[in-house]
Amino acid sequence: MKNEQLAIKGVCFGEVLWDNLPTGKKLGGAPLNVAYHLNMLGVETQMLTRVGKDKDGDELIALCEALGVPTQLFQVDKAHATSTVEVHIDAHKEVTYEIVYPVAWDYIQLHEANLDAIQQADFLVFGSLSSRHEISYNTLKHLLRVAPYKVLDVNLRAPFYTKARVLELLGYADLVKMNREELGMIAQWLDLPKGDNDGQFVEEIMQRYGIDEAIVTYGAAGAIYHARRAAISYHFPAYPVEVKDTIGSGDSFLAAFLSNRMRNSVDISMEEIMGFAATLSAFVTQSTGACPSYDASTINRFEWIHYLGRGEVDSG
Repeated sequence: MKNEQLAIKGVCFGEVLWDNLPTGKKLGGAPLNVAYHLNMLGVETQMLTRVGKDKDGDELIALCEALGVPTQLFQVDKAHATSTVEVHIDAHKEVTYEIVYPVAWDYIQLHEANLDAIQQADFLVFGSLSSRHEISYNTLKHLLRVAPYKVLDVNLRAPFYTKARVLELLGYADLVKMNREELGMIAQWLDLPKGDNDGQFVEEIMQRYGIDEAIVTYGAAGAIYHARRAAISYHFPAYPVEVKDTIGSGDSFLAAFLSNRMRNSVDISMEEIMGFAATLSAFVTQSTGACPSYDASTINRFEWIHYLGRGEVDSG
């Protein structure tokens, strides 16, 4: 990780919210988490979303500004409240969510400034959860038609998704990130052969929808990157750490991956890209909440303690 401002620019679309954790209120929402980490990594990334005209909304905007997340594309809704989520963490550190519906980010409007921002950006990150309401869903589809590189973060939170909408969003994506359970759900929807393995499922999904790249995350077992045109799959193991909670670990992985992937540099190998993504994800997993504070020296020290200092690579 380097303290440098890159020429790459991005936009994240969708939910921003307060996670009500047992330890207190924390900033959250998958696309906001991705935007936070991208900005921390030197990639200027705007957040296109909507909050309520209320105390929660004022505090959310103020905190985003303090954390370095641009708020120029935030919309304020007088009729609908800022989003909140009740977060429950079990004895195994697994997380479940109670998500309020509808809220302000369900009503993101299409403005000319939104289209301009997307056209000037290098990539657009969006999640399937933001498709749960027709208004934000229609806004998103307009943005996807002009976005240069589209990154879909599959985020299946029952009951806030439909098969039809998730499959339609796959048709827009250049890169898709999903976990193993989400991959299994999509394979089931497409009636893919039950005897196939995860790799075959991914290859078939990518082929059907013209997706160039996919990342499947496996929690403690790491993640696998798939590239359709190059016909490769690359596995990188997760680093073993003491888990505080798993909130935002996948979001930080995606942000770290994009911060290097979007450079299009031949000097950065896929091993380096995936290794850095695994490092940041592990750091977030052993922290509390999705957006812990850090800088280059923090991550370098973390990597040394959990990986380089051991003098070996954990093969998983």
